[in-house]
Amino acid sequence: MILTHRFWLIRHALVDAKALEFLYGTNDVPLCDTAMASDTDRYASLAARLPRPARLVCTPLSRTQLTAEAIIRAGYPEQAPLIDPAFVEQDFGDYQGMPISGFDARQTGERHPFWPIHAAETPPGGESFDAMIARVGAGLDQLAQTHDRDIIIVSHGGAIRAAIAHALGLSAHQALCLAVDNLSLTRLEHHGHGWRVLSINEQVSTLACEMTDAASPAGSGLDPKQ
Repeated sequence: MILTHRFWLIRHALVDAKALEFLYGTNDVPLCDTAMASDTDRYASLAARLPRPARLVCTPLSRTQLTAEAIIRAGYPEQAPLIDPAFVEQDFGDYQGMPISGFDARQTGERHPFWPIHAAETPPGGESFDAMIARVGAGLDQLAQTHDRDIIIVSHGGAIRAAIAHALGLSAHQALCLAVDNLSLTRLEHHGHGWRVLSINEQVSTLACEMTDAASPAGSGLDPKQ
């Protein structure tokens, strides 16, 4: 009998407004306390929505682990998460820590409309989005070989787009055109002979941290909140 694996991918909570002023990628940055306090109903909804039992997976970055802890406090059964670096955000290398305003100012053709850099770009000392698709895809394929039917992965906006790209065979450019909001739920299924997507970006409303003018991506469509 071929086991169907169901993947429940959650993008971490909104990060602190100061962090939004910079491209942080795989840097560890704090969450927004205002949003955490105001989103208790969303955590409760996620806790009720997620399957039981299920394996819980987080990345090495604290923003995913703290999001998982908030879901557990809201009523999901407590468990220690598996920490898997396969699902961490894109490594922007030497670009990490640079002001996001500099990427906002890039000309058309120098960046993706909805990502700080070009879809095909490999940052100095970092990885391309295609490389992240391969990394995330390998992580999904490995988990699809386990005996866990349901797997919850608290991850990042870019990595969840990469997971969808792996499932559907999308290009990096196509994957980056997908919206994946904070605390949204994306569901994938793996059957014996392939993948399918059940939903993308399931969500409810949220209160965002107030952003400074320097931090705001308004007008560019960029998604700096990895």
